[in-house]
Amino acid sequence: MLPENAMASLAPPADMDEDTAWFGHPRGLAVLSATQVWERFSYFGMNALLGLYMVGQLLKAGHVETVLGFRAFRSVLEALFGPMTELALAALIFGLYGGLFNIMPVVGGWLADRYIGQRRAVMAGLLLMAAGHLAMASEALFLLALALLVSGGGLLVGNLYAQVGNLYGAGDPRRDRGYSVHLIALNIGAFAAPLVCGTLGERFGFHWGFTAAGIGMLIGVATYWFGRATLPPDISLATAAPTPRDPHARRRILAILIATLPYIVAIASAMQAYNIVIIWAEATMDRTVFGFEAPVTWLLTFDGLATIIGVALTIPIWSRLAARGREPGIMAKLAVGSLSVASAWGLMALTATPQASPLLPVLLLYLLLGIGYGWMLPSIHAFASSTAPLGTVTTMVSVAVMAFGLGNIGSGWLGRFYEPLGATGFFALLAAIGVGGALLAAVLQPVVTRLLKP
Repeated sequence: MLPENAMASLAPPADMDEDTAWFGHPRGLAVLSATQVWERFSYFGMNALLGLYMVGQLLKAGHVETVLGFRAFRSVLEALFGPMTELALAALIFGLYGGLFNIMPVVGGWLADRYIGQRRAVMAGLLLMAAGHLAMASEALFLLALALLVSGGGLLVGNLYAQVGNLYGAGDPRRDRGYSVHLIALNIGAFAAPLVCGTLGERFGFHWGFTAAGIGMLIGVATYWFGRATLPPDISLATAAPTPRDPHARRRILAILIATLPYIVAIASAMQAYNIVIIWAEATMDRTVFGFEAPVTWLLTFDGLATIIGVALTIPIWSRLAARGREPGIMAKLAVGSLSVASAWGLMALTATPQASPLLPVLLLYLLLGIGYGWMLPSIHAFASSTAPLGTVTTMVSVAVMAFGLGNIGSGWLGRFYEPLGATGFFALLAAIGVGGALLAAVLQPVVTRLLKP
Protein backbone atom coordinates (compact mmCIF):
# COMPACT_ATOMS: atom_id res chain seq x y z
CA MET A 1 0.00 0.00 0.00
CA LEU A 2 1.04 3.61 -0.47
CA PRO A 3 1.92 5.85 2.43
CA GLU A 4 -1.23 7.17 4.08
CA ASN A 5 -0.75 10.76 2.93
CA ALA A 6 -0.09 9.60 -0.63
CA MET A 7 -3.23 7.54 -0.69
CA ALA A 8 -5.19 10.46 0.68
CA SER A 9 -4.30 12.44 -2.42
CA LEU A 10 -5.68 9.61 -4.56
CA ALA A 11 -8.88 9.06 -2.59
CA PRO A 12 -12.23 9.68 -4.25
CA PRO A 13 -14.36 12.61 -3.11
CA ALA A 14 -15.94 12.12 0.30
CA ASP A 15 -19.47 11.80 -1.08
CA MET A 16 -18.33 9.00 -3.41
CA ASP A 17 -16.36 7.29 -0.67
CA GLU A 18 -19.53 7.17 1.45
CA ASP A 19 -21.80 6.21 -1.44
CA THR A 20 -23.49 2.84 -0.86
CA ALA A 21 -26.41 3.32 -3.26
CA TRP A 22 -25.73 0.26 -5.45
CA PHE A 23 -25.75 -2.96 -3.40
CA GLY A 24 -23.58 -1.25 -0.80
CA HIS A 25 -21.22 0.17 -3.42
CA PRO A 26 -20.85 3.56 -5.16
CA ARG A 27 -23.27 4.38 -7.98
CA GLY A 28 -20.35 4.65 -10.37
CA LEU A 29 -19.88 0.90 -10.08
CA ALA A 30 -23.28 0.44 -11.73
CA VAL A 31 -22.28 2.63 -14.69
CA LEU A 32 -18.88 0.99 -15.13
CA SER A 33 -20.42 -2.47 -14.82
CA ALA A 34 -23.19 -1.67 -17.31
CA THR A 35 -20.63 -0.29 -19.75
CA GLN A 36 -18.58 -3.44 -19.53
CA VAL A 37 -21.68 -5.60 -19.86
CA TRP A 38 -21.93 -4.29 -23.41
CA GLU A 39 -18.18 -4.45 -24.00
CA ARG A 40 -18.20 -8.09 -22.87
CA PHE A 41 -21.31 -8.75 -24.98
CA SER A 42 -19.36 -7.56 -28.00
CA TYR A 43 -16.09 -9.23 -27.06
CA PHE A 44 -17.60 -12.63 -26.30
CA GLY A 45 -19.97 -12.36 -29.25
CA MET A 46 -16.88 -11.98 -31.41
CA ASN A 47 -15.04 -14.78 -29.60
CA ALA A 48 -17.96 -17.18 -29.91
CA LEU A 49 -17.78 -16.92 -33.70
CA LEU A 50 -14.14 -16.11 -34.48
CA GLY A 51 -12.68 -19.64 -34.45
CA LEU A 52 -15.66 -21.13 -36.28
CA TYR A 53 -15.56 -18.28 -38.80
CA MET A 54 -11.89 -18.78 -39.61
CA VAL A 55 -12.02 -22.58 -39.83
CA GLY A 56 -15.39 -22.78 -41.57
CA GLN A 57 -15.16 -19.85 -43.98
CA LEU A 58 -12.45 -17.20 -43.89
CA LEU A 59 -9.39 -19.44 -44.31
CA LYS A 60 -11.00 -21.46 -47.12
CA ALA A 61 -10.05 -21.00 -50.76
CA GLY A 62 -12.19 -18.33 -52.38
CA HIS A 63 -12.38 -16.32 -49.16
CA VAL A 64 -8.89 -15.91 -47.71
CA GLU A 65 -7.64 -14.35 -50.97
CA THR A 66 -10.00 -11.39 -50.44
CA VAL A 67 -8.58 -10.43 -47.03
CA LEU A 68 -6.37 -7.37 -47.40
CA GLY A 69 -2.79 -8.13 -46.36
CA PHE A 70 -3.44 -11.70 -45.26
CA ARG A 71 -0.74 -13.37 -47.37
CA ALA A 72 1.98 -11.20 -45.82
CA PHE A 73 0.40 -11.65 -42.36
CA ARG A 74 0.48 -15.45 -42.65
CA SER A 75 4.07 -15.35 -43.91
CA VAL A 76 5.15 -13.44 -40.81
CA LEU A 77 3.35 -15.86 -38.47
CA GLU A 78 4.87 -18.91 -40.16
CA ALA A 79 8.32 -17.32 -40.07
CA LEU A 80 7.91 -16.93 -36.31
CA PHE A 81 6.04 -20.12 -35.39
CA GLY A 82 6.67 -22.50 -38.29
CA PRO A 83 4.29 -23.94 -40.91
CA MET A 84 0.75 -24.51 -39.69
CA THR A 85 -2.42 -26.29 -40.73
CA GLU A 86 -5.56 -24.19 -41.12
CA LEU A 87 -6.74 -25.30 -37.67
CA ALA A 88 -3.40 -24.45 -36.03
CA LEU A 89 -3.33 -21.08 -37.81
CA ALA A 90 -6.87 -20.29 -36.68
CA ALA A 91 -6.00 -21.25 -33.09
CA LEU A 92 -2.91 -19.03 -33.18
CA ILE A 93 -4.78 -16.02 -34.60
CA PHE A 94 -7.49 -16.51 -31.97
CA GLY A 95 -4.85 -16.56 -29.25
CA LEU A 96 -2.95 -13.58 -30.63
CA TYR A 97 -6.12 -11.54 -30.88
CA GLY A 98 -7.15 -12.31 -27.31
CA GLY A 99 -3.57 -11.82 -26.15
CA LEU A 100 -2.92 -8.47 -27.80
CA PHE A 101 -6.37 -7.26 -26.77
CA ASN A 102 -5.29 -7.72 -23.17
CA ILE A 103 -1.61 -6.73 -23.57
CA MET A 104 -2.25 -3.34 -25.17
CA PRO A 105 -3.96 -1.98 -22.00
CA VAL A 106 -0.44 -1.46 -20.62
CA VAL A 107 0.05 1.19 -23.30
CA GLY A 108 -3.45 2.56 -22.71
CA GLY A 109 -2.85 2.69 -18.96
CA TRP A 110 0.44 4.52 -19.42
CA LEU A 111 -1.23 7.07 -21.70
CA ALA A 112 -4.03 7.61 -19.18
CA ASP A 113 -1.69 7.88 -16.19
CA ARG A 114 0.60 10.36 -17.94
CA TYR A 115 -1.48 12.32 -20.43
CA ILE A 116 -5.16 11.83 -21.26
CA GLY A 117 -6.79 10.43 -18.11
CA GLN A 118 -9.02 7.40 -17.71
CA ARG A 119 -12.26 8.96 -18.95
CA ARG A 120 -10.95 10.05 -22.35
CA ALA A 121 -9.10 6.78 -22.78
CA VAL A 122 -12.21 4.69 -22.07
CA MET A 123 -14.39 6.72 -24.43
CA ALA A 124 -11.85 6.50 -27.25
CA GLY A 125 -11.53 2.76 -26.65
CA LEU A 126 -15.28 2.25 -26.83
CA LEU A 127 -15.49 4.07 -30.15
CA LEU A 128 -12.55 2.18 -31.69
CA MET A 129 -14.00 -1.14 -30.61
CA ALA A 130 -17.40 -0.28 -32.08
CA ALA A 131 -15.70 0.51 -35.41
CA GLY A 132 -13.76 -2.76 -35.26
CA HIS A 133 -16.81 -4.92 -34.64
CA LEU A 134 -18.69 -3.27 -37.49
CA ALA A 135 -15.66 -3.73 -39.80
CA MET A 136 -15.84 -7.49 -39.12
CA ALA A 137 -18.92 -7.51 -41.37
CA SER A 138 -16.49 -7.34 -44.33
CA GLU A 139 -14.10 -10.21 -45.10
CA ALA A 140 -11.68 -7.84 -46.79
CA LEU A 141 -11.35 -5.74 -43.61
CA PHE A 142 -10.65 -8.70 -41.28
CA LEU A 143 -7.13 -7.66 -40.29
CA LEU A 144 -8.09 -3.97 -40.02
CA ALA A 145 -11.02 -4.96 -37.81
CA LEU A 146 -8.72 -6.92 -35.48
CA ALA A 147 -6.32 -3.96 -35.32
CA LEU A 148 -9.15 -1.58 -34.37
CA LEU A 149 -10.40 -3.99 -31.71
CA VAL A 150 -6.95 -4.47 -30.21
CA SER A 151 -6.32 -0.70 -30.17
CA GLY A 152 -9.71 -0.02 -28.60
CA GLY A 153 -9.21 -2.73 -26.00
CA GLY A 154 -5.86 -1.21 -25.14
CA LEU A 155 -7.46 2.10 -24.24
CA LEU A 156 -10.56 0.66 -22.61
CA VAL A 157 -9.93 -2.43 -20.52
CA GLY A 158 -7.24 -1.45 -18.03
CA ASN A 159 -8.58 2.05 -17.58
CA LEU A 160 -12.08 0.85 -16.88
CA TYR A 161 -10.81 -1.66 -14.31
CA ALA A 162 -8.74 1.12 -12.72
CA GLN A 163 -11.83 3.33 -12.49
CA VAL A 164 -13.53 0.57 -10.50
CA GLY A 165 -10.66 0.64 -8.01
CA ASN A 166 -10.69 4.45 -7.91
CA LEU A 167 -14.26 4.39 -6.59
CA TYR A 168 -12.89 3.29 -3.21
CA GLY A 169 -10.66 5.07 -0.73
CA ALA A 170 -7.48 3.75 0.85
CA GLY A 171 -8.15 0.67 2.96
CA ASP A 172 -11.82 0.43 1.93
CA PRO A 173 -12.69 -3.24 2.53
CA ARG A 174 -15.32 -3.08 -0.23
CA ARG A 175 -12.67 -2.96 -2.99
CA ASP A 176 -12.24 -6.75 -3.50
CA ARG A 177 -16.02 -7.24 -3.28
CA GLY A 178 -16.50 -4.37 -5.73
CA TYR A 179 -14.38 -6.15 -8.31
CA SER A 180 -16.33 -9.35 -7.66
CA VAL A 181 -19.67 -7.57 -8.16
CA HIS A 182 -18.25 -5.99 -11.32
CA LEU A 183 -17.19 -9.42 -12.60
CA ILE A 184 -20.67 -10.82 -11.96
CA ALA A 185 -22.28 -7.92 -13.82
CA LEU A 186 -20.03 -8.05 -16.87
CA ASN A 187 -20.67 -11.78 -17.23
CA ILE A 188 -24.29 -10.93 -17.97
CA GLY A 189 -22.88 -9.68 -21.27
CA ALA A 190 -20.83 -12.84 -21.67
CA PHE A 191 -23.99 -14.88 -20.98
CA ALA A 192 -26.10 -13.06 -23.58
CA ALA A 193 -23.49 -12.76 -26.34
CA PRO A 194 -23.54 -16.37 -27.62
CA LEU A 195 -27.35 -16.44 -27.54
CA VAL A 196 -27.59 -13.35 -29.73
CA CYS A 197 -24.36 -13.04 -31.73
CA GLY A 198 -23.68 -16.78 -31.82
CA THR A 199 -27.17 -17.70 -32.96
CA LEU A 200 -27.22 -15.01 -35.64
CA GLY A 201 -23.79 -16.05 -36.86
CA GLU A 202 -24.49 -19.78 -37.00
CA ARG A 203 -28.03 -19.59 -38.33
CA PHE A 204 -27.98 -16.55 -40.66
CA GLY A 205 -24.31 -15.86 -41.44
CA PHE A 206 -21.23 -14.87 -39.50
CA HIS A 207 -21.41 -11.23 -40.49
CA TRP A 208 -24.84 -10.83 -38.87
CA GLY A 209 -23.32 -11.95 -35.59
CA PHE A 210 -20.41 -9.54 -35.90
CA THR A 211 -22.79 -6.67 -36.68
CA ALA A 212 -24.82 -7.45 -33.55
CA ALA A 213 -21.59 -7.24 -31.54
CA GLY A 214 -20.95 -3.79 -33.02
CA ILE A 215 -24.43 -2.58 -32.08
CA GLY A 216 -23.84 -3.77 -28.53
CA MET A 217 -20.63 -1.75 -28.42
CA LEU A 218 -22.50 1.40 -29.48
CA ILE A 219 -24.91 0.87 -26.57
CA GLY A 220 -21.86 0.69 -24.33
CA VAL A 221 -20.68 4.06 -25.65
CA ALA A 222 -24.04 5.62 -24.76
CA THR A 223 -24.09 4.00 -21.31
CA TYR A 224 -20.69 5.38 -20.38
CA TRP A 225 -21.38 8.85 -21.78
CA PHE A 226 -24.69 9.38 -20.02
CA GLY A 227 -23.43 7.96 -16.72
CA ARG A 228 -20.18 9.91 -16.62
CA ALA A 229 -21.31 12.17 -13.74
CA THR A 230 -21.12 9.22 -11.32
CA LEU A 231 -17.56 8.23 -12.26
CA PRO A 232 -14.47 8.86 -10.13
CA PRO A 233 -12.14 11.73 -11.07
CA ASP A 234 -9.14 10.85 -13.20
CA ILE A 235 -6.11 9.87 -11.12
CA SER A 236 -2.63 10.32 -12.56
CA LEU A 237 0.75 11.78 -11.78
CA ALA A 238 -0.44 15.01 -13.34
CA THR A 239 -3.53 15.34 -11.11
CA ALA A 240 -2.30 13.89 -7.83
CA ALA A 241 -1.20 16.29 -5.10
CA PRO A 242 2.55 16.32 -4.42
CA THR A 243 3.45 13.65 -1.87
CA PRO A 244 6.64 12.14 -0.51
CA ARG A 245 8.20 9.48 -2.71
CA ASP A 246 7.16 5.95 -1.82
CA PRO A 247 10.41 4.20 -0.82
CA HIS A 248 8.89 0.78 -1.45
CA ALA A 249 7.53 1.50 -4.94
CA ARG A 250 9.87 -0.87 -6.78
CA ARG A 251 9.18 -3.70 -4.36
CA ARG A 252 5.45 -3.26 -4.80
CA ILE A 253 5.73 -3.26 -8.57
CA LEU A 254 7.87 -6.40 -8.41
CA ALA A 255 5.29 -8.08 -6.15
CA ILE A 256 2.57 -7.40 -8.71
CA LEU A 257 4.71 -8.74 -11.55
CA ILE A 258 5.53 -11.93 -9.64
CA ALA A 259 1.87 -12.48 -8.73
CA THR A 260 0.96 -12.47 -12.42
CA LEU A 261 3.21 -15.46 -13.24
CA PRO A 262 0.99 -18.30 -11.93
CA TYR A 263 -2.01 -16.40 -13.25
CA ILE A 264 -0.54 -16.45 -16.78
CA VAL A 265 0.01 -20.21 -16.56
CA ALA A 266 -3.56 -20.89 -15.39
CA ILE A 267 -5.07 -18.64 -18.06
CA ALA A 268 -3.02 -20.31 -20.82
CA SER A 269 -4.73 -23.55 -19.82
CA ALA A 270 -8.23 -22.14 -19.28
CA MET A 271 -8.54 -20.20 -22.54
CA GLN A 272 -8.72 -23.35 -24.67
CA ALA A 273 -12.34 -23.56 -23.51
CA TYR A 274 -13.10 -20.75 -25.99
CA ASN A 275 -10.73 -21.83 -28.74
CA ILE A 276 -10.15 -25.54 -29.48
CA VAL A 277 -13.06 -26.77 -27.34
CA ILE A 278 -15.62 -24.94 -29.50
CA ILE A 279 -14.17 -26.45 -32.70
CA TRP A 280 -13.96 -29.90 -31.02
CA ALA A 281 -17.53 -29.62 -29.75
CA GLU A 282 -18.93 -28.72 -33.16
CA ALA A 283 -17.35 -31.84 -34.65
CA THR A 284 -17.83 -34.44 -31.89
CA MET A 285 -20.24 -33.39 -29.16
CA ASP A 286 -23.86 -34.47 -28.95
CA ARG A 287 -25.70 -31.15 -28.59
CA THR A 288 -29.22 -32.53 -29.04
CA VAL A 289 -31.61 -31.59 -26.23
CA PHE A 290 -35.24 -32.81 -26.51
CA GLY A 291 -34.82 -33.23 -30.25
CA PHE A 292 -33.30 -29.76 -30.76
CA GLU A 293 -29.64 -29.41 -31.76
CA ALA A 294 -28.33 -26.36 -29.92
CA PRO A 295 -25.82 -24.10 -31.70
CA VAL A 296 -22.33 -24.85 -30.45
CA THR A 297 -21.84 -21.20 -29.45
CA TRP A 298 -24.53 -21.64 -26.79
CA LEU A 299 -21.92 -23.47 -24.72
CA LEU A 300 -20.40 -20.06 -24.05
CA THR A 301 -23.74 -18.85 -22.72
CA PHE A 302 -23.41 -21.43 -19.98
CA ASP A 303 -19.83 -20.27 -19.49
CA GLY A 304 -21.07 -16.76 -18.66
CA LEU A 305 -23.60 -18.19 -16.22
CA ALA A 306 -20.95 -20.46 -14.70
CA THR A 307 -18.63 -17.52 -14.07
CA ILE A 308 -21.44 -15.65 -12.31
CA ILE A 309 -22.04 -18.74 -10.15
CA GLY A 310 -18.33 -19.10 -9.46
CA VAL A 311 -17.93 -15.51 -8.31
CA ALA A 312 -21.15 -15.66 -6.28
CA LEU A 313 -19.75 -18.67 -4.44
CA THR A 314 -16.43 -17.02 -3.62
CA ILE A 315 -17.82 -13.77 -2.17
CA PRO A 316 -19.47 -15.34 0.93
CA ILE A 317 -16.46 -17.61 1.45
CA TRP A 318 -14.09 -14.64 1.49
CA SER A 319 -16.46 -12.63 3.70
CA ARG A 320 -16.68 -15.40 6.31
CA LEU A 321 -12.92 -15.91 6.29
CA ALA A 322 -12.29 -12.16 6.50
CA ALA A 323 -14.60 -11.90 9.54
CA ARG A 324 -12.32 -14.41 11.25
CA GLY A 325 -9.17 -12.67 10.06
CA ARG A 326 -8.30 -15.61 7.83
CA GLU A 327 -9.03 -14.43 4.28
CA PRO A 328 -6.32 -15.92 2.02
CA GLY A 329 -3.78 -13.71 0.31
CA ILE A 330 -3.35 -13.21 -3.42
CA MET A 331 -1.08 -16.21 -4.03
CA ALA A 332 -3.32 -18.61 -2.13
CA LYS A 333 -6.32 -17.40 -4.13
CA LEU A 334 -4.43 -17.91 -7.39
CA ALA A 335 -3.43 -21.42 -6.29
CA VAL A 336 -7.05 -22.38 -5.56
CA GLY A 337 -8.17 -20.96 -8.90
CA SER A 338 -5.43 -22.83 -10.76
CA LEU A 339 -6.43 -26.13 -9.15
CA SER A 340 -10.02 -25.54 -10.20
CA VAL A 341 -8.82 -25.03 -13.79
CA ALA A 342 -6.77 -28.24 -13.57
CA SER A 343 -9.75 -30.24 -12.28
CA ALA A 344 -11.88 -28.95 -15.16
CA TRP A 345 -9.48 -30.28 -17.78
CA GLY A 346 -8.87 -33.49 -15.84
CA LEU A 347 -12.60 -34.19 -16.06
CA MET A 348 -12.54 -33.56 -19.81
CA ALA A 349 -9.57 -35.87 -20.29
CA LEU A 350 -11.46 -38.68 -18.52
CA THR A 351 -14.76 -38.24 -20.39
CA ALA A 352 -13.94 -37.08 -23.94
CA THR A 353 -14.84 -39.60 -26.66
CA PRO A 354 -14.07 -39.56 -30.42
CA GLN A 355 -17.75 -39.28 -31.33
CA ALA A 356 -20.94 -38.08 -29.65
CA SER A 357 -19.22 -36.85 -26.47
CA PRO A 358 -21.80 -36.16 -23.73
CA LEU A 359 -22.88 -32.65 -22.86
CA LEU A 360 -22.68 -32.86 -19.06
CA PRO A 361 -18.87 -33.01 -18.71
CA VAL A 362 -18.53 -29.93 -20.94
CA LEU A 363 -21.00 -28.02 -18.76
CA LEU A 364 -19.03 -29.10 -15.69
CA LEU A 365 -15.86 -27.89 -17.45
CA TYR A 366 -17.27 -24.37 -17.64
CA LEU A 367 -18.60 -24.50 -14.09
CA LEU A 368 -15.19 -25.48 -12.67
CA LEU A 369 -13.52 -22.82 -14.81
CA GLY A 370 -16.05 -20.29 -13.51
CA ILE A 371 -15.12 -21.16 -9.93
CA GLY A 372 -11.46 -20.75 -10.86
CA TYR A 373 -12.14 -17.33 -12.38
CA GLY A 374 -14.01 -16.32 -9.22
CA TRP A 375 -10.87 -16.96 -7.18
CA MET A 376 -8.40 -15.44 -9.64
CA LEU A 377 -9.78 -12.54 -11.70
CA PRO A 378 -11.13 -10.16 -9.03
CA SER A 379 -8.17 -11.00 -6.80
CA ILE A 380 -5.42 -10.11 -9.27
CA HIS A 381 -7.15 -6.85 -10.29
CA ALA A 382 -7.81 -5.79 -6.69
CA PHE A 383 -4.23 -6.70 -5.71
CA ALA A 384 -2.78 -4.61 -8.53
CA SER A 385 -5.10 -1.69 -7.74
CA SER A 386 -4.36 -1.65 -4.00
CA THR A 387 -0.61 -2.38 -4.23
CA ALA A 388 0.40 -0.08 -7.12
CA PRO A 389 2.55 2.95 -6.19
CA LEU A 390 1.34 6.51 -6.62
CA GLY A 391 0.51 7.47 -10.19
CA THR A 392 0.85 3.93 -11.55
CA VAL A 393 -2.54 2.46 -10.60
CA THR A 394 -3.89 2.29 -14.14
CA THR A 395 -0.60 1.02 -15.53
CA MET A 396 -0.30 -1.74 -12.93
CA VAL A 397 -3.94 -2.80 -13.26
CA SER A 398 -3.21 -2.94 -16.99
CA VAL A 399 -0.24 -5.19 -16.23
CA ALA A 400 -2.69 -7.59 -14.58
CA VAL A 401 -4.83 -7.41 -17.71
CA MET A 402 -1.68 -7.93 -19.80
CA ALA A 403 -1.02 -11.13 -17.88
CA PHE A 404 -4.40 -12.38 -19.07
CA GLY A 405 -3.30 -11.48 -22.61
CA LEU A 406 -0.02 -13.35 -22.30
CA GLY A 407 -2.01 -16.38 -21.14
CA ASN A 408 -4.14 -16.07 -24.28
CA ILE A 409 -1.06 -16.02 -26.52
CA GLY A 410 0.28 -19.06 -24.72
CA SER A 411 -3.06 -20.75 -25.21
CA GLY A 412 -2.99 -19.97 -28.92
CA TRP A 413 0.46 -21.53 -29.22
CA LEU A 414 -0.69 -24.62 -27.30
CA GLY A 415 -3.43 -25.17 -29.87
CA ARG A 416 -0.89 -26.77 -32.23
CA PHE A 417 -0.73 -29.82 -29.93
CA TYR A 418 -4.41 -30.69 -30.32
CA GLU A 419 -4.10 -32.52 -33.62
CA PRO A 420 -1.05 -34.69 -32.74
CA LEU A 421 -2.22 -35.48 -29.17
CA GLY A 422 -5.94 -35.94 -29.84
CA ALA A 423 -8.66 -34.62 -27.53
CA THR A 424 -7.88 -36.82 -24.50
CA GLY A 425 -4.15 -36.17 -24.55
CA PHE A 426 -4.62 -32.47 -25.19
CA PHE A 427 -7.04 -32.06 -22.28
CA ALA A 428 -4.65 -33.98 -20.01
CA LEU A 429 -1.86 -31.58 -21.02
CA LEU A 430 -4.05 -28.62 -20.07
CA ALA A 431 -4.81 -30.21 -16.69
CA ALA A 432 -1.08 -30.59 -16.02
CA ILE A 433 -0.52 -26.93 -16.90
CA GLY A 434 -3.23 -25.92 -14.40
CA VAL A 435 -1.48 -27.93 -11.67
CA GLY A 436 1.74 -26.19 -12.65
CA GLY A 437 0.10 -22.81 -12.06
CA ALA A 438 -0.95 -23.86 -8.54
CA LEU A 439 2.54 -25.12 -7.70
CA LEU A 440 4.11 -21.91 -9.02
CA ALA A 441 1.78 -19.82 -6.83
CA ALA A 442 2.77 -21.86 -3.78
CA VAL A 443 6.49 -21.51 -4.50
CA LEU A 444 6.26 -17.74 -5.07
CA GLN A 445 3.99 -16.94 -2.10
CA PRO A 446 6.83 -16.29 0.40
CA VAL A 447 8.60 -14.08 -2.15
CA VAL A 448 5.55 -11.84 -2.54
CA THR A 449 5.03 -11.76 1.24
CA ARG A 450 8.61 -10.56 1.81
CA LEU A 451 8.32 -7.87 -0.86
CA LEU A 452 5.20 -6.41 0.77
CA LYS A 453 6.61 -6.23 4.28
CA PRO A 454 7.20 -2.61 5.46
